[in-house]
Parts: sequence; structure tokens; C-alpha cells
Amino acid sequence: MGLAASIPLGPVGVVCVQRTINKGRISGFFSGLGAATTDTIFAAIGGFSLTFIIGFIEAKQQIIELAGGIIIILLGLRTFYTNPVTQLKRHKKKPNTLVEDFISMFLLTGANPFTIFLFIALFAALGIVTKNQNLLFTATALVGVFLGASLWWFTLSSLVNLFRHKFRLKQLWWMNKITGSIIFILGIIAIVGVVNKAWFGQLP
Repeated sequence: MGLAASIPLGPVGVVCVQRTINKGRISGFFSGLGAATTDTIFAAIGGFSLTFIIGFIEAKQQIIELAGGIIIILLGLRTFYTNPVTQLKRHKKKPNTLVEDFISMFLLTGANPFTIFLFIALFAALGIVTKNQNLLFTATALVGVFLGASLWWFTLSSLVNLFRHKFRLKQLWWMNKITGSIIFILGIIAIVGVVNKAWFGQLP
């Protein structure tokens, strides 16, 4: 389940790749761990059927999606305008930014709480969510979600790191531009989706 939720390369995956290339495998991996932690929390909400939180998310769906889209756009703009030379100098002066990497991806992944419904579907498909639900079994499944997601981010950051040293500053500059543009477009798509839902939802 952790692999299934993590493998699609959305904004989080793109950022992890960009950070691995710019700052190294550890930075990319810790960014992924932030996403894996949020996914595990979402899996817990879905697995333990916390209907109050799910109901709140459904009620505030458009607001949450809009906020998530705005966050993604801002992240895209920040990545686009980041100078790799400045970033590398900053990283040498202050190499220990792993907590920042973790927290930023934790929050970015949290901007899309609808992953909860993916986990609800996965739990139901595997027969984990039942009326006589075994809490120990569910807790074990949550550990599996975290380990599966972490394995994916470790694999991705390791593979990208193999080619990291082949990139030069000019290529890193273009990587930031391309990555920032992709993230920005994904944010625009998210906001357009919210507007379409709101517009067509009001039509008779």
C-alpha cells in the first residue's frame, strides 16, 4: 500500500528528484520520509475509520484542494527561481537541512489529504477494514505502509543519485527551471480542477 501511494510521481516525487540532484541522496531520501510519514497518518485515518476527520475533509474539499494548489504553485515558483550556485554554497555552509527537507515534504503531502480515500479503498480491497477489526493487524499494516513508502523513496533517491555527478551547474540550472515549471503546472491543474468542480457543481 505504501508503494502504491508513493510511486506516482506527483509534485512530491519531482521535488525529491530535484533535491537529490542538487543536494544529494540523503536530502532526497529525507524529503521522501516526510511524505511517507504523512501517508502513514492518512492510512491510519482510513484504516481506523476516523469518520469525523473524513467528514471534515469532504465538507471542506474545495478549500483544501485550493490551498494545496496554491502551495504547489508557490513551491514551483521557488524551485524555478532557485539559483543552483547559491543553493550549493548555502548547502556547504549549512549542510544539515534534513529536518527542513522532512518537514517541507510532510506539509506538502498533507496538502492533499484525499490520499486517505485511496488508503480506505486499499484497506477494504485487502479485507483489513472489517466490523471486527483487529487493531494489532491494522497497526502492523500501518508499519508496512511506512516501510513500503520509505523503500520507494530510498530506491528513487538512490537511483537518481547514481547520475547526480554527471550534472553540471548549467544542467542543474535547467533542471531547476524544468522542475519548477512542472510543479507550477501541476498546481495550476489542481486549481483549475477546483474551479471546474465549483462551477459545474452550481449548474442545474
